[in-house]
Amino acid sequence: MYIEYQWVVLETPMKRCTIVDFSGSTRHLFEGNPSETSFDKAKGYMTNAELEKAVKEFGRRCSNISRIYSIGKSVSGFPLWVIEISDKPGVEEPEPAFKFIGNVHGDEPVGRELLILLANWICDNHVKDSLARLIVENMHLHILPSMNPDGYALKRRGNANNIDLNRDFPDQGALVANYPWDGTQDKRSFLLSVYRKVMSLFIYGRRYYYGCPDDEAFQFLASVYSRSHYNMSLSTEFQGGIINGASWYPIYGGMQDWNYIYGGCFELTLEISDDKWPSAEELPTIWEYNKMSMLNLVASLVKVNAGRAFADYYRLLTPGKRYEVMGSMPGYKPKSTSIWLEETATADFILDPDSALKDNTPRSICDCSYDSKAKLVLLEFLLGFHMEVCFVLIVIGALLCFLLKRRQKFTLGKHKQSPKRSVVV
Repeated sequence: MYIEYQWVVLETPMKRCTIVDFSGSTRHLFEGNPSETSFDKAKGYMTNAELEKAVKEFGRRCSNISRIYSIGKSVSGFPLWVIEISDKPGVEEPEPAFKFIGNVHGDEPVGRELLILLANWICDNHVKDSLARLIVENMHLHILPSMNPDGYALKRRGNANNIDLNRDFPDQGALVANYPWDGTQDKRSFLLSVYRKVMSLFIYGRRYYYGCPDDEAFQFLASVYSRSHYNMSLSTEFQGGIINGASWYPIYGGMQDWNYIYGGCFELTLEISDDKWPSAEELPTIWEYNKMSMLNLVASLVKVNAGRAFADYYRLLTPGKRYEVMGSMPGYKPKSTSIWLEETATADFILDPDSALKDNTPRSICDCSYDSKAKLVLLEFLLGFHMEVCFVLIVIGALLCFLLKRRQKFTLGKHKQSPKRSVVV
Protein backbone atom coordinates (compact mmCIF):
# COMPACT_ATOMS: atom_id res chain seq x y z
CA MET A 1 0.00 0.00 0.00
CA TYR A 2 1.22 3.48 -0.62
CA ILE A 3 0.91 6.04 2.13
CA GLU A 4 1.27 9.70 1.44
CA TYR A 5 1.59 12.77 3.61
CA GLN A 6 -0.66 15.05 1.70
CA TRP A 7 -0.82 12.03 -0.63
CA VAL A 8 1.40 8.05 1.20
CA VAL A 9 1.49 6.13 -1.44
CA LEU A 10 3.26 8.25 0.88
CA GLU A 11 3.64 12.04 -0.09
CA THR A 12 5.14 15.66 1.02
CA PRO A 13 7.37 20.91 -0.53
CA MET A 14 7.05 23.49 2.06
CA LYS A 15 3.48 22.40 1.76
CA ARG A 16 3.93 18.70 1.26
CA CYS A 17 2.09 15.44 1.34
CA THR A 18 2.80 11.90 2.41
CA ILE A 19 1.88 8.75 0.52
CA VAL A 20 2.03 5.10 1.51
CA ASP A 21 1.94 2.16 -0.86
CA PHE A 22 1.02 -1.24 0.51
CA SER A 23 2.53 -4.23 -1.23
CA GLY A 24 3.29 -7.89 -0.66
CA SER A 25 6.44 -10.00 -0.82
CA THR A 26 7.42 -13.62 -1.27
CA ARG A 27 7.52 -15.08 2.23
CA HIS A 28 4.70 -16.55 4.31
CA LEU A 29 3.11 -15.13 7.43
CA PHE A 30 1.92 -18.55 8.55
CA GLU A 31 3.42 -21.97 8.06
CA GLY A 32 1.77 -24.37 5.68
CA ASN A 33 0.12 -21.89 3.31
CA PRO A 34 -1.67 -23.78 0.52
CA SER A 35 -0.36 -23.25 -2.99
CA GLU A 36 -2.20 -20.96 -5.38
CA THR A 37 -3.35 -23.92 -7.43
CA SER A 38 -5.03 -25.64 -4.48
CA PHE A 39 -7.57 -22.92 -3.71
CA ASP A 40 -9.22 -19.82 -5.12
CA LYS A 41 -6.87 -17.17 -3.77
CA ALA A 42 -9.49 -14.44 -4.18
CA LYS A 43 -12.00 -16.25 -1.97
CA GLY A 44 -12.87 -14.09 1.02
CA TYR A 45 -11.57 -10.90 -0.60
CA MET A 46 -13.92 -8.18 -1.83
CA THR A 47 -14.64 -8.09 -5.54
CA ASN A 48 -14.38 -4.72 -7.26
CA ALA A 49 -18.16 -4.36 -7.08
CA GLU A 50 -18.14 -5.23 -3.37
CA LEU A 51 -15.32 -2.75 -2.75
CA GLU A 52 -17.30 0.01 -4.48
CA LYS A 53 -20.34 -0.87 -2.35
CA ALA A 54 -18.22 -0.79 0.82
CA VAL A 55 -16.82 2.66 -0.07
CA LYS A 56 -20.27 4.11 -0.75
CA GLU A 57 -21.71 2.55 2.40
CA PHE A 58 -18.89 4.11 4.41
CA GLY A 59 -19.73 7.48 2.86
CA ARG A 60 -23.36 7.20 3.94
CA ARG A 61 -22.56 5.94 7.42
CA CYS A 62 -19.78 8.41 8.16
CA SER A 63 -20.89 11.44 6.15
CA ASN A 64 -20.17 13.84 9.03
CA ILE A 65 -16.41 13.22 8.77
CA SER A 66 -15.94 12.09 5.17
CA ARG A 67 -16.66 12.55 1.51
CA ILE A 68 -16.39 10.13 -1.38
CA TYR A 69 -14.96 11.19 -4.73
CA SER A 70 -13.56 9.55 -7.85
CA ILE A 71 -10.26 10.40 -9.53
CA GLY A 72 -11.30 8.71 -12.77
CA LYS A 73 -11.68 5.21 -14.15
CA SER A 74 -9.36 2.33 -14.88
CA VAL A 75 -8.73 1.04 -18.40
CA SER A 76 -11.59 -1.41 -17.96
CA GLY A 77 -13.91 1.25 -16.61
CA PHE A 78 -13.77 0.59 -12.86
CA PRO A 79 -14.20 3.84 -10.87
CA LEU A 80 -11.18 4.79 -8.74
CA TRP A 81 -12.95 5.77 -5.52
CA VAL A 82 -11.22 7.81 -2.82
CA ILE A 83 -12.35 8.32 0.77
CA GLU A 84 -11.44 11.64 2.40
CA ILE A 85 -11.60 11.74 6.20
CA SER A 86 -11.58 15.07 8.03
CA ASP A 87 -13.74 17.16 10.33
CA LYS A 88 -14.21 19.45 7.30
CA PRO A 89 -14.04 17.14 4.27
CA GLY A 90 -13.73 18.93 0.95
CA VAL A 91 -12.72 22.20 2.59
CA GLU A 92 -9.25 23.61 1.94
CA GLU A 93 -7.68 24.18 5.35
CA PRO A 94 -4.19 25.03 6.65
CA GLU A 95 -3.70 21.38 7.57
CA PRO A 96 -1.40 18.69 6.18
CA ALA A 97 -2.76 15.91 4.00
CA PHE A 98 -1.94 12.22 4.01
CA LYS A 99 -2.73 9.65 1.34
CA PHE A 100 -2.96 5.87 1.51
CA ILE A 101 -2.91 3.97 -1.80
CA GLY A 102 -3.52 0.24 -1.97
CA ASN A 103 -3.46 -2.46 -4.63
CA VAL A 104 -1.01 -0.71 -7.02
CA HIS A 105 -0.08 -4.18 -8.20
CA GLY A 106 -3.18 -6.19 -9.02
CA ASP A 107 -1.87 -9.35 -7.40
CA GLU A 108 -1.12 -7.62 -4.08
CA PRO A 109 -4.64 -7.06 -2.67
CA VAL A 110 -4.02 -6.98 1.10
CA GLY A 111 -3.78 -3.18 1.13
CA ARG A 112 -7.29 -2.67 -0.25
CA GLU A 113 -8.75 -4.79 2.53
CA LEU A 114 -6.75 -3.07 5.27
CA LEU A 115 -7.63 0.41 4.06
CA ILE A 116 -11.37 -0.23 4.31
CA LEU A 117 -10.80 -1.60 7.82
CA LEU A 118 -8.76 1.51 8.70
CA ALA A 119 -11.44 3.91 7.45
CA ASN A 120 -14.18 2.14 9.39
CA TRP A 121 -12.07 1.97 12.55
CA ILE A 122 -11.49 5.74 12.46
CA CYS A 123 -15.20 6.35 11.85
CA ASP A 124 -16.20 4.09 14.75
CA ASN A 125 -13.66 5.52 17.21
CA HIS A 126 -13.07 9.20 16.40
CA VAL A 127 -15.31 10.35 19.26
CA LYS A 128 -13.94 8.10 21.99
CA ASP A 129 -10.34 7.46 20.88
CA SER A 130 -7.80 10.29 21.14
CA LEU A 131 -5.63 9.02 18.28
CA ALA A 132 -8.56 8.75 15.87
CA ARG A 133 -9.80 12.17 16.98
CA LEU A 134 -6.34 13.68 16.41
CA ILE A 135 -6.36 12.42 12.82
CA VAL A 136 -9.88 13.65 12.05
CA GLU A 137 -9.40 17.10 13.57
CA ASN A 138 -5.88 17.95 12.43
CA MET A 139 -5.38 16.68 8.88
CA HIS A 140 -7.04 15.48 5.71
CA LEU A 141 -6.65 11.75 5.18
CA HIS A 142 -7.25 10.47 1.64
CA ILE A 143 -7.64 6.72 1.06
CA LEU A 144 -7.54 5.11 -2.40
CA PRO A 145 -8.18 1.41 -1.63
CA SER A 146 -7.42 0.17 -5.13
CA MET A 147 -5.28 1.88 -7.75
CA ASN A 148 -5.38 -1.17 -10.02
CA PRO A 149 -8.82 -2.81 -9.98
CA ASP A 150 -8.15 -4.18 -13.49
CA GLY A 151 -5.13 -6.15 -12.33
CA TYR A 152 -7.05 -7.38 -9.30
CA ALA A 153 -9.88 -8.68 -11.49
CA LEU A 154 -7.33 -10.40 -13.74
CA LYS A 155 -5.28 -11.63 -10.75
CA ARG A 156 -2.08 -10.28 -12.22
CA ARG A 157 0.47 -7.57 -11.46
CA GLY A 158 -0.24 -5.19 -14.35
CA ASN A 159 -3.42 -3.40 -15.39
CA ALA A 160 -5.74 -4.28 -18.30
CA ASN A 161 -2.96 -3.25 -20.70
CA ASN A 162 -0.53 -5.39 -18.69
CA ILE A 163 1.37 -2.26 -17.61
CA ASP A 164 3.14 -2.35 -14.25
CA LEU A 165 1.79 0.85 -12.69
CA ASN A 166 4.82 1.18 -10.42
CA ARG A 167 7.22 1.19 -13.38
CA ASP A 168 5.30 3.59 -15.62
CA PHE A 169 5.94 7.00 -14.02
CA PRO A 170 8.32 9.62 -15.46
CA ASP A 171 11.72 8.90 -13.93
CA GLN A 172 14.55 11.06 -12.51
CA GLY A 173 17.52 10.58 -14.56
CA ALA A 174 8.83 -8.39 1.68
CA LEU A 175 8.10 -7.14 5.00
CA VAL A 176 9.71 -3.79 5.12
CA ALA A 177 9.15 -0.04 4.88
CA ASN A 178 11.28 1.23 2.00
CA TYR A 179 11.94 4.87 1.11
CA PRO A 180 13.57 6.95 -1.75
CA TRP A 181 15.58 6.93 -3.78
CA ASP A 182 14.28 3.83 -5.55
CA GLY A 183 16.55 4.36 -8.55
CA THR A 184 20.25 5.12 -8.74
CA GLN A 185 22.01 7.60 -11.02
CA ASP A 186 23.07 4.75 -13.28
CA LYS A 187 20.05 3.86 -15.44
CA ARG A 188 21.82 2.00 -18.22
CA SER A 189 19.88 -1.13 -17.48
CA PHE A 190 18.07 -2.81 -14.67
CA LEU A 191 20.00 -6.04 -15.18
CA LEU A 192 23.31 -4.19 -14.95
CA SER A 193 22.31 -2.61 -11.65
CA VAL A 194 21.18 -5.95 -10.27
CA TYR A 195 24.42 -7.57 -11.46
CA ARG A 196 26.50 -4.85 -9.79
CA LYS A 197 24.54 -5.23 -6.59
CA VAL A 198 24.91 -9.00 -6.51
CA MET A 199 28.63 -8.78 -7.27
CA SER A 200 29.05 -6.05 -4.68
CA LEU A 201 27.40 -8.20 -2.04
CA PHE A 202 29.40 -11.24 -3.11
CA ILE A 203 32.79 -9.53 -3.26
CA TYR A 204 32.54 -6.67 -0.79
CA GLY A 205 29.55 -7.62 1.35
CA ARG A 206 27.95 -4.17 0.88
CA ARG A 207 25.02 -2.50 -0.87
CA TYR A 208 24.69 0.78 -2.75
CA TYR A 209 22.77 3.34 -0.70
CA TYR A 210 21.24 6.30 -2.54
CA GLY A 211 19.76 8.74 -0.05
CA CYS A 212 17.65 11.71 -1.11
CA PRO A 213 17.92 15.21 0.46
CA ASP A 214 15.28 14.26 3.06
CA ASP A 215 16.88 10.92 3.86
CA GLU A 216 16.76 11.40 7.64
CA ALA A 217 13.08 12.31 7.56
CA PHE A 218 12.33 9.23 5.46
CA GLN A 219 14.23 7.01 7.88
CA PHE A 220 12.25 8.51 10.74
CA LEU A 221 8.88 7.93 9.05
CA ALA A 222 9.77 4.39 8.01
CA SER A 223 10.94 3.65 11.57
CA VAL A 224 7.65 4.94 13.00
CA TYR A 225 5.81 2.32 10.98
CA SER A 226 8.29 -0.48 11.59
CA ARG A 227 8.54 0.03 15.36
CA SER A 228 4.76 0.20 15.73
CA HIS A 229 4.38 -3.08 13.85
CA TYR A 230 4.06 -6.43 15.56
CA ASN A 231 7.37 -7.79 14.24
CA MET A 232 8.63 -5.69 11.30
CA SER A 233 11.44 -4.08 13.32
CA LEU A 234 12.71 -7.54 14.32
CA SER A 235 13.62 -8.40 10.74
CA THR A 236 16.93 -10.21 10.31
CA GLU A 237 17.07 -9.25 6.63
CA PHE A 238 16.41 -5.50 6.98
CA GLN A 239 18.00 -3.65 9.89
CA GLY A 240 15.23 -2.14 11.96
CA GLY A 241 12.69 -3.31 9.40
CA ILE A 242 13.44 -0.42 7.01
CA ILE A 243 15.55 0.00 3.89
CA ASN A 244 16.50 2.51 1.23
CA GLY A 245 14.75 1.52 -2.01
CA ALA A 246 17.82 1.56 -4.27
CA SER A 247 19.83 -0.27 -1.62
CA TRP A 248 17.31 -3.10 -1.74
CA TYR A 249 16.89 -3.22 -5.50
CA PRO A 250 16.74 -0.21 -7.88
CA ILE A 251 13.68 0.42 -10.00
CA TYR A 252 12.95 3.12 -12.57
CA GLY A 253 9.64 4.72 -13.43
CA GLY A 254 8.38 4.13 -9.89
CA MET A 255 5.69 6.20 -8.20
CA GLN A 256 7.80 6.77 -5.08
CA ASP A 257 10.54 8.84 -6.76
CA TRP A 258 8.05 10.58 -9.06
CA ASN A 259 5.92 11.78 -6.14
CA TYR A 260 8.98 13.12 -4.33
CA ILE A 261 10.41 14.99 -7.33
CA TYR A 262 7.32 16.26 -9.09
CA GLY A 263 4.65 16.24 -6.41
CA GLY A 264 6.72 17.37 -3.45
CA CYS A 265 5.36 14.39 -1.52
CA PHE A 266 7.07 11.93 0.79
CA GLU A 267 6.19 8.39 -0.18
CA LEU A 268 6.86 5.13 1.60
CA THR A 269 6.28 1.69 0.11
CA LEU A 270 5.13 -0.75 2.78
CA GLU A 271 5.55 -4.46 2.23
CA ILE A 272 2.95 -5.58 4.76
CA SER A 273 2.59 -9.27 4.02
CA ASP A 274 5.00 -12.13 3.58
CA ASP A 275 2.73 -13.44 0.86
CA LYS A 276 1.41 -11.42 -2.08
CA TRP A 277 -2.03 -12.99 -1.84
CA PRO A 278 -2.45 -14.66 1.56
CA SER A 279 -5.54 -16.59 2.50
CA ALA A 280 -8.40 -14.32 3.52
CA GLU A 281 -8.35 -16.07 6.90
CA GLU A 282 -5.06 -14.29 7.62
CA LEU A 283 -6.46 -10.79 7.01
CA PRO A 284 -7.67 -10.17 10.61
CA THR A 285 -4.20 -11.02 11.91
CA ILE A 286 -2.48 -8.83 9.31
CA TRP A 287 -4.83 -5.98 10.27
CA GLU A 288 -3.93 -6.32 13.96
CA TYR A 289 -0.21 -6.41 13.11
CA ASN A 290 -0.46 -3.19 11.05
CA LYS A 291 -3.25 -1.16 12.69
CA MET A 292 -1.11 0.83 15.11
CA SER A 293 1.60 1.31 12.49
CA MET A 294 -0.89 2.89 10.10
CA LEU A 295 -2.44 5.10 12.78
CA ASN A 296 0.87 6.21 14.31
CA LEU A 297 2.34 7.01 10.91
CA VAL A 298 -0.58 9.30 10.03
CA ALA A 299 -0.54 10.91 13.47
CA SER A 300 3.21 11.47 13.58
CA LEU A 301 3.46 14.06 10.84
CA VAL A 302 6.37 15.97 12.32
CA LYS A 303 6.35 19.40 10.73
CA VAL A 304 7.47 22.98 10.90
CA ASN A 305 4.36 24.95 10.15
CA ALA A 306 3.02 28.47 9.95
CA GLY A 307 0.62 29.88 12.48
CA ARG A 308 -2.82 29.65 10.90
CA ALA A 309 -3.35 33.40 10.98
CA PHE A 310 -0.39 34.08 8.69
CA ALA A 311 0.10 31.39 6.07
CA ASP A 312 -0.22 27.74 5.17
CA TYR A 313 2.89 25.63 4.88
CA TYR A 314 4.27 22.46 6.40
CA ARG A 315 7.62 20.74 6.35
CA LEU A 316 8.35 17.19 7.45
CA LEU A 317 11.56 17.00 9.48
CA THR A 318 13.34 14.60 11.78
CA PRO A 319 12.64 15.49 15.44
CA GLY A 320 15.27 16.11 18.09
CA LYS A 321 17.42 18.45 16.00
CA ARG A 322 18.05 22.15 15.47
CA TYR A 323 17.10 23.64 12.11
CA GLU A 324 17.65 26.95 10.35
CA VAL A 325 14.36 27.84 8.68
CA MET A 326 14.16 30.55 6.00
CA GLY A 327 11.03 32.24 4.72
CA SER A 328 11.15 33.99 1.37
CA MET A 329 8.79 35.54 -1.16
CA PRO A 330 9.41 37.44 -4.42
CA GLY A 331 9.57 41.18 -3.77
CA TYR A 332 10.43 40.80 -0.08
CA LYS A 333 13.58 40.37 1.96
CA PRO A 334 14.03 36.79 3.19
CA LYS A 335 14.19 36.10 6.91
CA SER A 336 15.45 33.11 8.83
CA THR A 337 15.12 31.74 12.33
CA SER A 338 16.62 28.90 14.31
CA ILE A 339 14.29 26.33 15.88
CA TRP A 340 14.69 23.26 18.01
CA LEU A 341 12.28 20.62 16.75
CA GLU A 342 10.78 18.30 19.30
CA GLU A 343 7.44 16.98 18.08
CA THR A 344 6.19 20.12 16.37
CA ALA A 345 7.38 23.67 15.91
CA THR A 346 5.87 26.86 14.54
CA ALA A 347 7.75 29.40 12.47
CA ASP A 348 6.03 32.62 11.40
CA PHE A 349 7.69 35.28 9.24
CA ILE A 350 6.65 38.89 8.65
CA LEU A 351 8.72 39.91 5.64
CA ASP A 352 9.80 43.46 4.78
CA PRO A 353 9.52 44.76 1.22
CA ASP A 354 12.74 44.63 -0.74
CA SER A 355 14.52 48.01 -0.64
CA ALA A 356 14.94 47.81 -4.41
CA LEU A 357 11.20 48.23 -4.70
CA LYS A 358 10.78 51.81 -3.41
CA ASP A 359 7.07 51.97 -4.12
CA ASN A 360 4.29 49.99 -5.67
CA THR A 361 3.87 52.39 -8.61
CA PRO A 362 4.25 50.53 -11.89
CA ARG A 363 7.24 51.74 -13.89
CA SER A 364 7.16 52.50 -17.56
CA ILE A 365 9.27 50.23 -19.69
CA CYS A 366 10.84 53.43 -21.05
CA ASP A 367 11.95 54.65 -17.62
CA CYS A 368 15.64 55.39 -18.06
CA SER A 369 16.26 55.54 -14.31
CA TYR A 370 16.45 51.78 -14.11
CA ASP A 371 19.74 50.42 -12.94
CA SER A 372 21.84 48.11 -15.09
CA LYS A 373 20.11 45.00 -13.74
CA ALA A 374 16.69 46.34 -14.65
CA LYS A 375 17.97 47.27 -18.11
CA LEU A 376 19.31 43.78 -18.51
CA VAL A 377 15.96 42.34 -17.49
CA LEU A 378 14.22 44.63 -20.01
CA LEU A 379 16.66 43.59 -22.72
CA GLU A 380 16.09 39.94 -21.92
CA PHE A 381 12.36 40.58 -21.99
CA LEU A 382 12.52 42.14 -25.44
CA LEU A 383 14.96 39.61 -26.84
CA GLY A 384 13.47 36.63 -25.15
CA PHE A 385 9.79 36.01 -24.74
CA HIS A 386 8.66 38.65 -27.28
CA MET A 387 11.28 37.84 -29.93
CA GLU A 388 8.66 36.29 -32.19
CA VAL A 389 6.39 39.35 -31.90
CA CYS A 390 9.27 41.72 -32.65
CA PHE A 391 10.26 39.66 -35.66
CA VAL A 392 6.73 39.77 -37.06
CA LEU A 393 6.55 43.55 -36.53
CA ILE A 394 9.89 44.04 -38.29
CA VAL A 395 8.73 41.97 -41.27
CA ILE A 396 5.46 43.90 -41.48
CA GLY A 397 7.34 47.22 -41.27
CA ALA A 398 9.78 46.18 -43.98
CA LEU A 399 6.90 45.09 -46.20
CA LEU A 400 5.11 48.42 -45.72
CA CYS A 401 8.30 50.35 -46.54
CA PHE A 402 8.78 48.26 -49.67
CA LEU A 403 5.20 48.89 -50.84
CA LEU A 404 5.47 52.63 -50.10
CA LYS A 405 8.71 53.00 -52.07
CA ARG A 406 7.28 51.01 -54.94
CA ARG A 407 4.24 53.27 -55.05
CA GLN A 408 6.45 56.38 -55.04
CA LYS A 409 8.50 55.05 -57.96
CA PHE A 410 5.34 54.19 -59.85
CA THR A 411 3.91 57.69 -59.33
CA LEU A 412 7.21 59.36 -60.35
CA GLY A 413 7.42 57.28 -63.50
CA LYS A 414 3.86 58.18 -64.43
CA HIS A 415 4.67 61.88 -64.17
CA LYS A 416 7.72 61.51 -66.42
CA GLN A 417 5.70 59.77 -69.14
CA SER A 418 2.89 62.45 -69.18
CA PRO A 419 3.07 64.97 -72.24
CA LYS A 420 3.78 68.61 -71.53
CA ARG A 421 0.83 70.93 -71.93
CA SER A 422 1.12 74.25 -73.82
CA VAL A 423 -0.12 77.34 -72.18
CA VAL A 424 -1.55 80.11 -74.34
CA VAL A 425 -1.49 83.57 -72.96
